[in-house]
Amino acid sequence: MISTRTKTALAAAKTRGVRLGGDRGNLPAVAQQGHAAGLCARQGKVVDRAFALSPRLNAMALQGESLRGMARTLTGEGIPAPRGGPWTAAQVNRALDTAGTLTAAYGP
Repeated sequence: MISTRTKTALAAAKTRGVRLGGDRGNLPAVAQQGHAAGLCARQGKVVDRAFALSPRLNAMALQGESLRGMARTLTGEGIPAPRGGPWTAAQVNRALDTAGTLTAAYGP
């Protein structure tokens, strides 16, 4: 019964013109070049975001802020984490590592 209702609802949504599926901004590239193109597009966005945040993260690191403290500050300032939720120390560390800034102070 669940399968039948789901199929019926999806068919109705499709007739209304609702776009089904998950377009994450890289589907044309994936269709042309495969999975590697989509992966490359996502990684490019990650690197761009890390470099955009690096001046702010550097300033906090130079003030002696811990990774957890940086995460708290970024979340408190309303800067969304990569997946939209609150920041964690691991995410801040990855952002520092990606941008190549001050990672020696916080380890590998």
